[in-house]
Amino acid sequence: MAPKTSPDLLYDRIAQSFRSQTFLTLLGAQLRSVAPGKVVISCRRRPELGQQQGLLHGGVVATIADVTCSYTALTTMPEGYEVLTAEFKINLLRPVLAEEIVATGQVIKAGRTLVITEAEVRDGNTGTLLAKMLGTMVPTQL
Repeated sequence: MAPKTSPDLLYDRIAQSFRSQTFLTLLGAQLRSVAPGKVVISCRRRPELGQQQGLLHGGVVATIADVTCSYTALTTMPEGYEVLTAEFKINLLRPVLAEEIVATGQVIKAGRTLVITEAEVRDGNTGTLLAKMLGTMVPTQL
């Protein structure tokens, strides 16, 4: 089911969808790179994204990881498809005090009905692994 498209067209397709998600704008998420089977997204820590102890909220970390997994899956699909998250499992490995988190997603297996993906969320400065997600994505035809 992998799309036959140029890297620029693939980036534009993902970027257009990314910009349409107003929640990502609220979080300040940034699309860093797109390649077949791989997407990188970052998010800077701000006080309004914190929890009661001043850490980056786990929901922000999970959202960035989920979106990264979703767009990673979408890179394997032809035009006219979108993706929905069916299930994910995340391990939050340490409290997040990082000024920026960077999530890198990759496809583990792209099937016709399910795409299995994973994302690692790391400290943008030190590279320390902060969280790991395993996601199951469902291709949906528009």
